[in-house]
Amino acid sequence: MRPINLTEPVPTEFKLSKPHQWPLFMLGFRPFFLLAGLWSVLAILLWQCILNGTLSWQAQIPATLWHAHEMIFGFASAVAIGFLLTAAQTWTGVPGLSGKGLITLSAIWVSCRIIFFFYADNQLLLLLGQIFFWLFAIAYLSHMLVSSASKHNYIMIVVLGLLTLFNSAFLMSTWLGEYSFARLFTQLAVLGFMLLIGLIGGRVIPFFTARGLNLDEQVKTPKLDKLLLLFSLLAMAGFASIKLFSLNTNAGLVLLPAATLHLTRAILWFDKGIFKVPLLWSLHLGYFLSALGILLLAFSYLTSNINPADALHLITIGGIGLLILAMMARVSLGHTGRALKPASMVAWAFAFIALSALVRSFMPIVYSPHLAWNISAYLWIVGFAIFLWFYTPILIKKRVDGRRG
Repeated sequence: MRPINLTEPVPTEFKLSKPHQWPLFMLGFRPFFLLAGLWSVLAILLWQCILNGTLSWQAQIPATLWHAHEMIFGFASAVAIGFLLTAAQTWTGVPGLSGKGLITLSAIWVSCRIIFFFYADNQLLLLLGQIFFWLFAIAYLSHMLVSSASKHNYIMIVVLGLLTLFNSAFLMSTWLGEYSFARLFTQLAVLGFMLLIGLIGGRVIPFFTARGLNLDEQVKTPKLDKLLLLFSLLAMAGFASIKLFSLNTNAGLVLLPAATLHLTRAILWFDKGIFKVPLLWSLHLGYFLSALGILLLAFSYLTSNINPADALHLITIGGIGLLILAMMARVSLGHTGRALKPASMVAWAFAFIALSALVRSFMPIVYSPHLAWNISAYLWIVGFAIFLWFYTPILIKKRVDGRRG
């Protein structure tokens, strides 16, 4: 295994004709965090125009499914792949994907976004593109983990494999016109992302908290972590079985154990000192909202007073969205050699995303759902626009310490 030369200098100037040498393509987080940030704003702007009738949706596939796919399998997946290809370099010591390979993977991702919006009914082409994207990323991540015998991280390959399966099943369902099945696979993908959040969050949130607050030791919950992994997998399997085979079992019952364990961890990790550190309270709040969202999703199947879509958006916006923003903000600073102190406005970006989740999930209960959707969209757009304003220069420029990465 070739060790990474962390002191290897990078060129002081970069030629436009050689993009594979640009800082943007030196490590996975750079292009995918930037692309995800741009798409998070543009995709919600397009969705808002469709909702308000200022943009006509011409495809046969329902626009709601385009929206769900692009936020889960487009936006969130880009961040997940960018993060894992970056983190795996730290875990293994094996060089992460960079240069021409990273450009190729990024181009595939961009092509899929274009295909689905402008040629939405060509599901075969999109299916091939998405599968190639997933398999390319999984193959390189597997190479990094297997070549270094990083067995502790093999579970990441399993989770990405599940997300690939759900994405493929979604596109096959839309191709065949089975839109109810397509919705099911977006819900399973949300649970898959919660599994990923549970795994990564369990490693980084207590660690970042201890480091950020100068605590003597971090909170460790190894038994709880193993139980959560088990019940998260059971929740996905049970939820899929109940929905696919119309089993006479309430879907909420299979979600409750995982929701309870997520909430328990969120409480155990809490420290009042986090309120002084935006990079910490955003992570803790995002994880708490995702746990609360799973709990509400469980109860939405146990009572008619909760709309499952509202509960799902508490997970996707407040949990996945806020955690993504917080992790991108931190990783982008740390992996470019900068101090872990974002601009003060970035804290407002965190707050806007959290408020977006609360408005989308709870305002429809008491007032106009359509107004709630619009306000939530505005808040989301502003939050990620702030991220792009402050972090685009960071992502496209070389590390401040002159190292490669």
